[in-house]
Amino acid sequence: MRIVMLGPPGSGKGTRAHIISELYDLPVITTGDMLRTAVAEGTECGKIAKSYMDKGELVPDDIVNGVVRERFQKPDVEDGFILDGFPRSKGQADALDQILEDNNIELTHVILVVLDDKVIVERLSKRRSCPKCGEIYHLESKPPKKQGVCDVCGAALIQRDDDKPDVIKHRLEVYAEQTKPLIKKYRDQGLILETSGVIPMDQLRDHLKELLG
Repeated sequence: MRIVMLGPPGSGKGTRAHIISELYDLPVITTGDMLRTAVAEGTECGKIAKSYMDKGELVPDDIVNGVVRERFQKPDVEDGFILDGFPRSKGQADALDQILEDNNIELTHVILVVLDDKVIVERLSKRRSCPKCGEIYHLESKPPKKQGVCDVCGAALIQRDDDKPDVIKHRLEVYAEQTKPLIKKYRDQGLILETSGVIPMDQLRDHLKELLG
């Protein structure tokens, strides 16, 4: 299977991607993690990316496209993959088409996660991150054992700038403007599989197995 995950920020794309990865032994290609690593390391690309990410705006396509093209040179994508967080715009989708064509690869599914904006703002604004090891927590659904402290490495937890309510709302506006047109593109190609972002965790694994047949 060669899968693209689509849906607004905070809809649960990442959770679903990792469950599918476990079910079918597929690598998850997460551009967000790669970009955040570049920001943390202060690379030239990371410095440019940070100025956009801090405002909740999309990182320029040429930076992200280059990251993805390099990733597709690795052998673990030959038997399938899950793209989470890419493409997010028409330019990225066009670049992905070219990358796939250059590697003689065709997509098999585009999984679209659907969730109400109000639920997303509430969900993301309660998320906390460890700046040291990258572990993610949620104040309600996955709180740390000790308030404000990472269970894994003991570092102080932070609220990422892009998890603050005003930035979340802007991210949703950006999604509506730039990403939703991709839904039509992939629906016209017969690739879309739609799933709800509020399916309980204890049912999600079976749901995804059924969705993917």
